[in-house]
Amino acid sequence: MVTVEFHFDFGSPNAYLSHLAIPGIEERTGVRFDYIPVLLGGVFKATNNVSPAVSLQGIRNKPEYTQLETRRFLQAYQVPAYQPNPHFPVNTLQIMRGAVFAKQQDYFDKYIDEIYRHMWREPKKMDEPDIIEAALRESALPAEEILAGMQIPEVKQTLISNTEGSVARGTFGSPTFFVNDEIYFGKDRLRDVEEEILRVRG
Repeated sequence: MVTVEFHFDFGSPNAYLSHLAIPGIEERTGVRFDYIPVLLGGVFKATNNVSPAVSLQGIRNKPEYTQLETRRFLQAYQVPAYQPNPHFPVNTLQIMRGAVFAKQQDYFDKYIDEIYRHMWREPKKMDEPDIIEAALRESALPAEEILAGMQIPEVKQTLISNTEGSVARGTFGSPTFFVNDEIYFGKDRLRDVEEEILRVRG
């Protein structure tokens, strides 16, 4: 029995690139990833971590190497590059609550694809209510239903619980993956994730 979890936040471009690579891994392994919405800001606060945009400032050579790793990833997984979001950092609280709500509906996969598109392919300021609503309508998603769902107390609590539970298991950023109880951090660990899936499957 193999359980694979992807703990994600729309605010991470590396989580977006991982999302693009995951279908190929699912096809090769026959195992579907379970997408777990977490709030990256909450993860950072709980772990005293900061985003790479902050941590890489002033470090010689490391930003360039990070870009090199990203180019290698794009080539290895044959996925397109993301478009830098000019509004970064975007407060993802509402759209992550939307992910929690959408997971209870039959359009979760479409919601994930479309919100990632609005964040990293056709970047928008996805923390403005009017822009979120317009993006949902453009994507032919039930905007009113999702916006109302973001305000449901149980949805809000689920996002908190997901985030706290993820941190308790070792998460300190996004993307984070779990193969059963084995933790892997970063898009560049997806090769290890795939190898572990195959190993556990035997």
